[in-house]
Amino acid sequence: MPEPNGEHRDGAPSHIHIEKKKGFSWLPWLLLALGILALLLALSRCNRDDDAVVAPTASPSGAASTDSAEAGTVVATTPNADASAAGTSGLGAFLGGSEPTPRTFQFEKLNFDTGKSVVRPADAAEIDQVAATLKQYPSARIRIAGYADARGTEPTNMELGEARADSIKTALVGKGIDADRIETASGGESDPVDTNATASGRFENRRTELVVTAR
Repeated sequence: MPEPNGEHRDGAPSHIHIEKKKGFSWLPWLLLALGILALLLALSRCNRDDDAVVAPTASPSGAASTDSAEAGTVVATTPNADASAAGTSGLGAFLGGSEPTPRTFQFEKLNFDTGKSVVRPADAAEIDQVAATLKQYPSARIRIAGYADARGTEPTNMELGEARADSIKTALVGKGIDADRIETASGGESDPVDTNATASGRFENRRTELVVTAR
């Protein structure tokens, strides 16, 4: 019979505790290796994604970028257009010549009152002149771009520029020009030709331009 201290009366212990020798475990090393592999795969994927972002997507020459337009960039600008200070009085000579398109022309008299897009009666003569020229060259195609001065918000000025371009298109269509030959665009308050600090400068910035896009 064992004594209270766990020993037999003869001094021998009542039980023997045998400590098991711990074996080597591969699990932590396996998990570490898998983690490193996952990290390397993630870095490799990031590098491929970066390459995809950097590489530009080719687009046809002169084609407008839909993404750029949606991002609010100026859509009045025509790629490669010669924007020298030519007035619409030279439109006929250009259409009858062989200079390359596109080519930008400034309306010489036509302008707009502050915050308005109505063509003034005093400017009707220039529209008549442009319409007569376009009738002489029925295959010519144009873009009308409207602008605004810097007063008002940028979104409002973009809308105002478009409304001004649309007014000129409507006037030309009323003179017998096919609507399919005329595009419209807005430059808003961007690309001013004069200072916005004076009334006369703002008047000049409330302008419209005519771009010949095809003969």
